[in-house]
Amino acid sequence: MEACTQKASAVVGLQWGDEGKGKLVDLLAPQFDAVVRYNGGANAGHSVVVAGERYSLHLVPSGILSPGVFAVVGNGVVVDPERLLEEMKTLSDRGVDVSKLVVSDRAHVVMPYHKEEDALREELLSTSVSEKTESKGVIAAIGTTKRGIGPAYADKVQRATAIRIGDLLRPAILREKLTMICSMKNAIFAALRPDGHTAFDADAVADEMIALGEQLRPMIKDTAYLLDDVRKAGGTILFEGANATMLDVDHGTFPYVTSSNSSALGMGPGTGVPPQCIGRIIGVVKAYSTRVGGGPMPTELFDSVGDEIRVRGREFGTTTGRPRRVGWLDLVQLKYAAMISGATELCITLLDVLSGEDELKLAVAYDMPEGRTDRFVADGYALVDAKPVYETMAGFSQDITGARTFDELPAEAKAYIKRVEEFVGVRVGIVSVGPDREQTIIRD
Repeated sequence: MEACTQKASAVVGLQWGDEGKGKLVDLLAPQFDAVVRYNGGANAGHSVVVAGERYSLHLVPSGILSPGVFAVVGNGVVVDPERLLEEMKTLSDRGVDVSKLVVSDRAHVVMPYHKEEDALREELLSTSVSEKTESKGVIAAIGTTKRGIGPAYADKVQRATAIRIGDLLRPAILREKLTMICSMKNAIFAALRPDGHTAFDADAVADEMIALGEQLRPMIKDTAYLLDDVRKAGGTILFEGANATMLDVDHGTFPYVTSSNSSALGMGPGTGVPPQCIGRIIGVVKAYSTRVGGGPMPTELFDSVGDEIRVRGREFGTTTGRPRRVGWLDLVQLKYAAMISGATELCITLLDVLSGEDELKLAVAYDMPEGRTDRFVADGYALVDAKPVYETMAGFSQDITGARTFDELPAEAKAYIKRVEEFVGVRVGIVSVGPDREQTIIRD
């Protein structure tokens, strides 16, 4: 067997998502033969700006905007076929070539009943938490985009109730499975919502899914072999993570996480490419912190500074439109995330958003009930007690959106970047100073 050379690279978020991974993937994609999504579903949203035009991508890898590059939806992704086809049509209508889009036959399908289950579970969790049982706002509904992602991953693990993309091309098997699955789901939903539930008709669901499968048929492939063929032919692969390291189901702020391994650790199982093939892992981090939905965030701001950063940074969800929570950059959290994802370099994004702040704060430790620590607490219940210990640095007022070299940045901005490097122990190789491709500083 041919040895696996380290020709693959990866882009992974090191916070709670929305770090600007899509822009970096789009910037790097022309250098690669394939760009691969390895986790998540339509709950993830990447915004890419090309020549002033903004593209919002949810299931389609950001590499789709680079002609001639395979855009691969790996087996670790859960796919809503209807949403995928809608996204493809939107891109095609805007002149984007989608002929190189490929979907793994092993990717699992988000079914209509998964969305119903997602909404129902969230509704029940929200109403079941009383003021007496809620502790510091932590024990509450986990939070969801209601796109069926969690239930789809749950069925994947349960196996018997799972539908894979390849099953959409086998009508007889699909109908047999859906007869059993819909019967089971209907019984569960009826029990959870005794005041009334519209039952799912197995034949109708099968008809819908078979029709969607036929539309997807040309792009459904065994992507593990496709990527192996690319590698053996001397080609290069870029992995695109959805969500981010702090939302990793095993290593994030559990239970306030997503349902997949969204750190770099998900790349192997999510694509079938051995991890030793990956030589470069770029960890993407905002110059400040943001988070959507519930869960602890030690550096969260509740003042006018947070509001100003939110507006300047356009901190509203690509998928949901919800305002994001905003806080100072948490170096304790960032160092942990870089460790978990094995970041070989950092990309700092939205540095321009901090322009205008007189001073900048960085969390360098936490005060916990047990004492002061510089180690991150990857537990959603324990982290609520973390009080950030801040280090203050001088801010800057200059407009840096036109900077194209590191030396063009104000001294205060350069000092901020160097302090991040020093604390995390990983070099900052890329700095983004605006949403467009061109507004990027590549350090030598």
